[in-house]
Amino acid sequence: MRARLYSLLAYRLIATVGSSIRTRPLDRLSDLAPGLALSVVIAAAAWLTASVETRLLGRPVIEALVLAILFGTLVRTIKAPSSRVMRGVSFTAKQLLEVAVLLLGISVDLPLLVRAGPALAVGIVLLVVIGLSCSYLIARVVGLPHPLAVLIACGNAICGNSAIAAVAPVIGADAEHVASSIAFTAILGVAVVLGLPLLVQPLGLSFYQYGVLAGLTVYAVPQVLAAAFPVSVLSGQVATLVKLVRVLMLGPVVIFFALRHRIARTGNGEAAPRLALTSLVPWFIVGFIALAGLRSAGVIPLPIVEPTRTVSGWLTIAAMAALGLGVDVRAVTRAGGRVVAAVIASLAVLIGLSIALIHLLGIQ
Repeated sequence: MRARLYSLLAYRLIATVGSSIRTRPLDRLSDLAPGLALSVVIAAAAWLTASVETRLLGRPVIEALVLAILFGTLVRTIKAPSSRVMRGVSFTAKQLLEVAVLLLGISVDLPLLVRAGPALAVGIVLLVVIGLSCSYLIARVVGLPHPLAVLIACGNAICGNSAIAAVAPVIGADAEHVASSIAFTAILGVAVVLGLPLLVQPLGLSFYQYGVLAGLTVYAVPQVLAAAFPVSVLSGQVATLVKLVRVLMLGPVVIFFALRHRIARTGNGEAAPRLALTSLVPWFIVGFIALAGLRSAGVIPLPIVEPTRTVSGWLTIAAMAALGLGVDVRAVTRAGGRVVAAVIASLAVLIGLSIALIHLLGIQ
């Protein structure tokens, strides 16, 4: 059984990387190389800068994860990469990040992370539902159309751009709506990464509490890592687990909107889009939980934990750089004032709900 599980995870890991180099390996690798190289160079610059900070100040004022996002955004602002370069950047931001999150499962102490019990899992589900409803109402109140309001609500309540990209096809959203919601969500996501750690002292949060807060509020998985790990390793691990549970809500939400839209289109005599059920639960989340369980059961040898954590860390920094390269600061000016207002207000409500949940559950 154990050997079979290892084999399945190894196969999926190889398949993820291999899917991008399946048909003509050298040609595909050549196509991805510029974007991969750019992401790695930016990641190395971020790591070196953090190392200099440590040497001069005793610790990095801004961690390498955050620096990678900032450097990537700066490069993108100065000169947007070509479409060919962006293919490798997208691969780094998605596939390599998925591998990094998967490997992170080996280094987590699952019993410690789930000490809040099933109440936290129930709270996460309720928070997503309430946050999604509040965000949708806010977007409608400021005058945004239904499709755009749905996209903003899903991006805010679940997982940012990934949720927007997953929900957009099933509700028939226009390209303009998708672009507007993604543009400001990406920018605000970076702002949250930089600003959320500043709440630790004023709110008197423990590392565990902050990890829960980051996992409940920050949009994308890479942004959660960047917002939480610089505070503490425990915060990063808790935030990752909470965030992955939150991401699992994407499946039910996509099914809900797909069925709702299917009924509406069928009533109008239109063909409804097909629902790809296989994409509702990301493979790397299953792998993360499986590896965390194996580590807690003592199946995974301790000597491989630290090297695996190091590899996961390097892949994550590279993914942060790629994430920054995908942020178009200028897009904020094109998103429109109502979108800006809806996203900021939705985020404020989500943070408030998350803090209330932490105190309601008595999480320490």
